[in-house]
Amino acid sequence: MSGVRQKVQEMIAAYSCCAELKAAGQAWLDAEGTDQEKTATENLLAEIEADVMSIDGLIAFAGSEAGAKVFGDRAAAILEHAKEVKANGGMYCDCPACTAALAVKAMLS
Repeated sequence: MSGVRQKVQEMIAAYSCCAELKAAGQAWLDAEGTDQEKTATENLLAEIEADVMSIDGLIAFAGSEAGAKVFGDRAAAILEHAKEVKANGGMYCDCPACTAALAVKAMLS
């Protein structure tokens, strides 16, 4: 599972990774190869489901007042980028954390 381990490490190191996903990723790393791995995998996959943002969700959030508070001066650029991702067929946020999380999900599912 070294490929999965590398992607989980990439995911939790990403600037865009939320605290809950970092914790689930670290718990998976700690449990890898132990009898706790199955539970940690289930928890990680559930957290990925909860945290990876759809492109439509990102567009809505980046264009909102709450998004402007979170993204600050970058909100308009993030909104435009998200619209480009959607126009090119993207279905999910393409930030480093979401991209790595989706790769982890594909490897573990």
